[in-house]
Amino acid sequence: MLVKVFGAAVQGITATQITIEVNCSKGIKFMLVGLPDASVKESHERIISALQENGYKFPRQQVVINMSPADIRKEGTAYDLPLAIGILAASESITPDKLSDYMIMGELSLDGSILPIKGVLPIAIKARELGFKGIILPSKNAKEAAVVNNLDVYGVENISEVIDFFNSKAELTPTIVNTREEFSKAQNSFEFDFSDVKGQENVKRALEVAAAGGHNLIMIGPPGAGKSMMAKRIPSILPPFTLHEALETTKIHSVAGKIGSETSLMTQRPFRNPHHTISDVALVGGGAFPQPGEISLSHNGVLFLDELPEFSRSVLEVMRQPLEDRRITISRSKFSVEYPASFMLVSSMNPCPCGYYNHPTKECVCPHGAVQRYLNKISGPLLDRIDIHIEIVPVPFEKISDKQPAESSLAIRERVIKAREIQEKRFENEEGIYCNAQMTPKLLAKYATPDDAGLSLLKTAMDRFNLSARAYDRILKVARTIADLDNSEKLMPKHLAEAINYRNLDRETWTNH
Repeated sequence: MLVKVFGAAVQGITATQITIEVNCSKGIKFMLVGLPDASVKESHERIISALQENGYKFPRQQVVINMSPADIRKEGTAYDLPLAIGILAASESITPDKLSDYMIMGELSLDGSILPIKGVLPIAIKARELGFKGIILPSKNAKEAAVVNNLDVYGVENISEVIDFFNSKAELTPTIVNTREEFSKAQNSFEFDFSDVKGQENVKRALEVAAAGGHNLIMIGPPGAGKSMMAKRIPSILPPFTLHEALETTKIHSVAGKIGSETSLMTQRPFRNPHHTISDVALVGGGAFPQPGEISLSHNGVLFLDELPEFSRSVLEVMRQPLEDRRITISRSKFSVEYPASFMLVSSMNPCPCGYYNHPTKECVCPHGAVQRYLNKISGPLLDRIDIHIEIVPVPFEKISDKQPAESSLAIRERVIKAREIQEKRFENEEGIYCNAQMTPKLLAKYATPDDAGLSLLKTAMDRFNLSARAYDRILKVARTIADLDNSEKLMPKHLAEAINYRNLDRETWTNH
């Protein structure tokens, strides 16, 4: 008997329907075709054990299984459950009437229990697109899939539940999630708050500007000045997720297998903090079977690179293209996948190898030229792509011991949200542009044109600090954000002056040591 069962394969962050055709006939062979990888082929043994443990027998017939389309590679253990159900239906142990209404995915344990899988959200979205009535998944993935409306999501613990459901011996209970309620519930609860940060008003201002315009930022300062402490608090001042952003970010984390069993939809912007020993593949994504890297996992959030010069130069250089294009394409001989990578890069570094160059009280002990060599570990083109450079100095004792709480993240966030609302209105007709950091040269000419006094100020800065053309564009983008925070339509000289002040590492005087 020939039956068809439906599953899905995830490529990038989208899913493709996989039709599993199972035919049982006279003979003793077992054949699995359709470009399965080793783990799919190994499902044979898992299925035999799972069926025996639950009182069913693997058919003593010739079983031929085709996974269509045959040119897409089938990877992983998520096909165990649909293969098992297809084999039982083809051998007439299951009534096949309802099989066409459901997409089925899940990994089988030897005792028949169903283990969680990756990429559930894109699969559920695809099931709804194709008009399936429902989807049957491991119970630990059910909440994640249930954010997709107009689709019945059934979470199951054991293969016997699925068999009884198709044989109409038992009903499955759909998992229901109130997406909007889940989404709004945890949006304003943060572990870290800027009220804990004493002093550093100029740095907080720079972080506010960066958050308001989505600008990349680097902090330079000695050990213990508070660089990492402040970076961890940046998500608390970023605007809350839109539902679209939350869905897109959750899809990436779902594909990477980083969604918890109790999580349905990500409600807070991601903050990724990879160690400086990370490889370029782990950062941008890839591998034999491509997976999203840290830059995609920080999509719509923050990628924090602590001690930037300690990262391998090749790792830093591969970020240059994603920083401009806001997506990463991973190409292989037979296919390519694209992951979104629209992240806010926040980095920090010591000013020199010993850490105390320009320190107000401690003396730098680095040899002559060491500061320049240390800074040269970061290429000029990468520094050009970082809009805001801010120097941090240690907080004096009077500020540290001050009992008065500093301004809260909530107060800063309100100003950031207002500035973002101005930008959303400005770019409402521009596809793919949501904040000032994403402006093209054409949009810069339209919305960030300085007056004569501003042009004169920019010319002086360009000549004195020997700035590149890219740095010129970055200054205009940051100045536009400062003007938005000031609720000013025009770009004033004071906005440009503050933006120029955020180009510390462009100044030749920085490394005169």
